[in-house]
Amino acid sequence: MKKLLLYSGIIAFLVLSGCTEKKSKTEYSNPLDVAFGDPYVLKASDGKYYMYGTGGVKDGFRVCSSDDLVHWKEEGQVYKGNTEDSWGIGDFWAPEVYEVEGKFYMFFSAQWKENPTNELENFRIGVAASDKPTGPFKEISNGPVFNPGYPIIDANLLFTDDGRVFMYYSRCCYKHAVESEVADWARKQNLFEEIEESWVYGVEIKPDFSGIIGDPVLLLRPPVKMDNKQTEWESRSVTSGEVNRRWTEGSYIFKKDETFYMMYSANFYAGKNYALGYATSKSPLGPFTKADNNPVLQKNTEQGGEVTGTGHNSVTWSKDGKKMYCVYHGRTKASGQERVVFIDAMEVTNDGKLLVHGPTTTPQVLD
Repeated sequence: MKKLLLYSGIIAFLVLSGCTEKKSKTEYSNPLDVAFGDPYVLKASDGKYYMYGTGGVKDGFRVCSSDDLVHWKEEGQVYKGNTEDSWGIGDFWAPEVYEVEGKFYMFFSAQWKENPTNELENFRIGVAASDKPTGPFKEISNGPVFNPGYPIIDANLLFTDDGRVFMYYSRCCYKHAVESEVADWARKQNLFEEIEESWVYGVEIKPDFSGIIGDPVLLLRPPVKMDNKQTEWESRSVTSGEVNRRWTEGSYIFKKDETFYMMYSANFYAGKNYALGYATSKSPLGPFTKADNNPVLQKNTEQGGEVTGTGHNSVTWSKDGKKMYCVYHGRTKASGQERVVFIDAMEVTNDGKLLVHGPTTTPQVLD
């Protein structure tokens, strides 16, 4: 009896003193109160989350911070381009920030001021660094990481166990007309004379981010054949008559067990058909095989919902690293053409399938 009373007393003391483990649950509904395109969430070593994205400030990027992925605090502008010292002069897009040995590195896309032929799309990828996730970020060189000879956007990095770093990016559709059965179909339908495409490439990058190692490798592109299982969902912007382009962009890669998962966005980024798929590989530079269950995230208006334009995602994890979350932008009736941020649970099942449980707008609980 004495032992039982002693045990009960200890439990009571622990509860009153707050020493028992309490599971923190936060209720929320999408979309979040954050207006970003191309949202990227960094889970930093200080225990906080930091979200970067396109939009909200002139000629650069801003950041929001959070303790729980739901309530976000505005931290202000963290990088400014279009200055005398910057190589970028406009269209600052898709920032991603990586923490490496106590420093923070921002990869971003922008229009390159070196443009002797006056191209309308002259995007390249650059890097800026800071001692803090809230900036200020300063460029590490006076030019982009490299010049492939065509416009590129949407940088994403992979750090491998053997210390190598790989960069993934999208070649823009601009002046990149590609022959395919879809292009043939569009001509026969008198929709478009040609179809331009964007493709995802991967390349090894130097550990100090000062340049690339070797040549870029083509990893993902829209399907060529009409009977390909991916053709229908990846070609909706063309088959609906919306625009003469097919996109493969906004890639995000992560490793699960021995498999590399590359998520990507397809269709017109400003349209309702923007959607997410993924591909898998056993190597950082492929070959990658697109998944049978694509798309894994798309508009829900045909099911009575109000979300369209779901795409350009990143992935983050719970504080204990056990749960995965897909962070992406979309549009609702209330947001109109403004892109707003959604966070939905995602998982990789035991049989290797990637699932995103969204888009949601109903109340849910985030652990």
